[in-house]
Amino acid sequence: MATTTDPAPNLDNALGADTDKTAESGKPATGMPVRTIALGTLGTVLILLTAVGAAGILVRDPILGNGPLSWLRYGHGKMLATAVLYIGFALVVWAWVRLGRHVLAGRVNARAVLTAALCWMAPLLFSPPVFTRDVFSYLGQGMLPLHGFDPYMVGPAQLENMPDISQNVHSFWQTTPAPYGPMFILVAKGVVSITGSDAILGVILMRLALAIGLGLLIWALPGLVRHLGGKLPVALWLAVASPMTVVHLFGGPHNDILMVGLLAAGTLCVLNRKHVLGIVLATLAMAVKASAAPALPFLVWVWAKHLTSTFWRNFVRAAALSIGIFAVTFTAVTLAAGVNLGWFPALRAPAMIVNWMSPPTAVGEFLHWLTALVFNVSKDPFVLVTRTIGALLLGYVFVKQWWAARDGGADAVRRMAIVLLAVALLSPATLPWYLTWGFVIAAALPWNPKRLPMVVGLAVFLVLTYSPAGEDQLYNYPFMAAAILVSILAAKALTTIDPLNMFGHKRPALVDVGPAPKPAAGEPKDPIAD
Repeated sequence: MATTTDPAPNLDNALGADTDKTAESGKPATGMPVRTIALGTLGTVLILLTAVGAAGILVRDPILGNGPLSWLRYGHGKMLATAVLYIGFALVVWAWVRLGRHVLAGRVNARAVLTAALCWMAPLLFSPPVFTRDVFSYLGQGMLPLHGFDPYMVGPAQLENMPDISQNVHSFWQTTPAPYGPMFILVAKGVVSITGSDAILGVILMRLALAIGLGLLIWALPGLVRHLGGKLPVALWLAVASPMTVVHLFGGPHNDILMVGLLAAGTLCVLNRKHVLGIVLATLAMAVKASAAPALPFLVWVWAKHLTSTFWRNFVRAAALSIGIFAVTFTAVTLAAGVNLGWFPALRAPAMIVNWMSPPTAVGEFLHWLTALVFNVSKDPFVLVTRTIGALLLGYVFVKQWWAARDGGADAVRRMAIVLLAVALLSPATLPWYLTWGFVIAAALPWNPKRLPMVVGLAVFLVLTYSPAGEDQLYNYPFMAAAILVSILAAKALTTIDPLNMFGHKRPALVDVGPAPKPAAGEPKDPIAD
């Protein structure tokens, strides 16, 4: 695609932004923001190059080892690698913000947004895990059943004869059984059966396997946008090009990307009246992570709305068929994975994480802190009580939203997204990538542009809550203060060309990002939306 710049000087030109010409006559934008794509790609290349010293590196690294570059793993070398990695992340954020300006101004179409996202992800395919070490747990959980262990009874520490896998698992998860469903165990077993004890190849292949979810999400978003009334470039920018997806879900990688991809595809199939396939895909999403389970009752309402009998007969029929499909699918994938239902007790594992990102936990910790000013008491009762209240509140939100969704259609899917976000926030433990569960569905809704800066700031902050090596930074208060300031700057930059007012520029007008207008007869459609 050809790229041109607007003939009239503007603020983007003043700061060197790539300003692809938009069709002011009303024709769809076809520009490709080459400089923005290159900027983000440079950022992920820097992350790739420095991740070997600053990210989720191996305990015994066969690449660096004791070679001439081994200094990147220790002392000042690791500090330098970490600093450059954060510079790379800053470039990714800057590119995403610039791309968002293009989207808001209507200068780029969905294909350009998707191209940018894929170019940014490509270097991370070969990177060590960034901002997490969870993928080593995944490999260990896939290795356990291949060596006769039940992954729902023991943790990767049992793999004493496979040190290349077990020793790289984070200490917190060494003895923790897998809290994931049979579908994910099946994927992990498949990966490890190919890679064996090769942790580097295992990380790369696991990233590719989980990227199936990314492909399903990209496939589903155009249809979800049509049903939910959003705008495809905005949805792709929010759900695919975001640092949460590029860095956390793909660069991590996290198995949440497989879950949300299956769920998005299943939701679209049910909306398109392909009910059986939709429930199968949603069930597989739950068989990756139980967090997808609350979505299934909402899809029952969507199915019931498509039936032609009375309200209650439609509901009973849709519910009965959905339960039957769920039971068959879940049983089949459990048998295929060669596991049992032991993962349900293992779901308690995330509750061992205690941090203030979970609002119920945060309230409990704050009340304990106040009490500890006077009395020396344990924190556990405070956290237990507030988590219980959070669970009750979550139950209330679920029931209220589910019953309000009884008319089915787009409203049921919107309420489903609300509940998935509530699950992430009101659970005993909240990790940054949990917020993608409902957000990728919500990305297809119409967005008020005034809310998008808040999304930008939140996405940047959520990535920064963990170090590149995968360590929790939530109680590193000076670092968190800096992360908040950076996030505010990124949020402001979306709608303000010069957020620090260094050049005396004024804030440009926001652009409406409501439903995309239908093209006139004879005009080309967005190629991805077809």
